[in-house]
Amino acid sequence: MKITLFSSNQPRHLNLAREFSSIADEVYFVSEVNTVFPGQVGDFFKKSETMQEYFQQVIDAERKVFGEIDFLPHNVKTLSMKSGDLNLASKTQLSAALDSDVYVVFGASFIKGWLIDFLLEKNALNIHMGLSPYYRGSSCNFWALYDANPSHVGATIHMLSKGLDSGDMLFHCVPTLLDGDTAFDFTMRSVAVAHRGLVDTVKGGEIFSMPRVAQDKSREVRYTRNADFTDAIAREFLDRELDLHACQFEYPELLKPLFS
Repeated sequence: MKITLFSSNQPRHLNLAREFSSIADEVYFVSEVNTVFPGQVGDFFKKSETMQEYFQQVIDAERKVFGEIDFLPHNVKTLSMKSGDLNLASKTQLSAALDSDVYVVFGASFIKGWLIDFLLEKNALNIHMGLSPYYRGSSCNFWALYDANPSHVGATIHMLSKGLDSGDMLFHCVPTLLDGDTAFDFTMRSVAVAHRGLVDTVKGGEIFSMPRVAQDKSREVRYTRNADFTDAIAREFLDRELDLHACQFEYPELLKPLFS
């Protein structure tokens, strides 16, 4: 089996390529590159003391769950490009990655043009870090915690679509709160359970026959953009020092939820 993955370059993205390498003969990994030191280096998010404090906790949780950035197995073929360049790439440049059995998008930039048409034709899968249709857009699990809705932290495995996070849903993945979890640990483990759910269902083949459920936008709680995540919002969240163990967990309606 050959798998093509469109993703990024943080430890969590590398982990998915590594996980797929364990079930595939070849993985074609198109990696859109951002700084691996967010908050310290201005890039997708701006450089500031608040962002540095916030993202240091993200980095610590990510290392705890996924380890450090590292080299990938021999059967992963990587093509790196700056984030946002993907829509400028030609079919010739991506040709080696366009003859796979499975196509997955996780944490890539918004895909448009000929590539989105190709991926829709190939029934590409997407990992949305957030529980759709409740939280959609950017940094959804942050906003669920910001809203004091920890039971809305998780991931949605759904069909890729031209609209952002709007494709038909297949199943949800939800982390279980563990003793000692910080808010950052909890949300990062939602990524791990999403990886496990996707890799296991691709390996077993179940994902290809799962019913597809349209998203009900009337259930939407928040739709957020990257610009909504400001220094002031991050500072407010950090100063709260949210204790998840004191929160009430009332889960919304979920599709075949995988808890871990």
